[in-house]
Amino acid sequence: MTGKLRIAVLYGSAREGRFCNTVGDWLTPRLWEMSAFEVDLIDPLELGLPARLEAEENAAVKGYLRRIDAADGFIVVTPEYNHGYTADLKYLIDNARAEWKRKPVGFVSYGGSAGGLRAVEQLRLVFAELHAVGLRDGVSFANPWNDLDADGALACTDASQKALEQMMSEMNWWAGALKRAREAVPVAMAG
Repeated sequence: MTGKLRIAVLYGSAREGRFCNTVGDWLTPRLWEMSAFEVDLIDPLELGLPARLEAEENAAVKGYLRRIDAADGFIVVTPEYNHGYTADLKYLIDNARAEWKRKPVGFVSYGGSAGGLRAVEQLRLVFAELHAVGLRDGVSFANPWNDLDADGALACTDASQKALEQMMSEMNWWAGALKRAREAVPVAMAG
């Protein structure tokens, strides 16, 4: 295995006025600084996907699936709405299948007092069903709208930075190990 591991960051919200951008703006520069990773930001607002992904001949759908397939691992930036994750994220997850298989998934969540962790609990079950490996370590922001600086950027605490570093250490190990395993035993042969 040579080169950087490709990590796709999925924004889990497409709502107007979403806070996902603020959390993503905190996350992505830190990922870009990590030399082990190449980062692909997947934003549902920019994909141009049709209302239903069953139209597999659609160029936007094909492009989305290629990006998911090319990733060695994923980070899902997810809000928590009504103790769960969003319909936008469900749409993105459910319309890729084999592309998720045998790859790690980390979570950066945000929300009220639970910091999005109830959404993450549900997502762990969904990704397990898709044969993806959910990382135990993640980053969670409780009431992050209270932690904005004068420019509206999310403040970086020592705790959130350490949590990200721990998650990415695990991502590096799992993404590398699973990539080597996928290369040694192609998914079609492994079943």
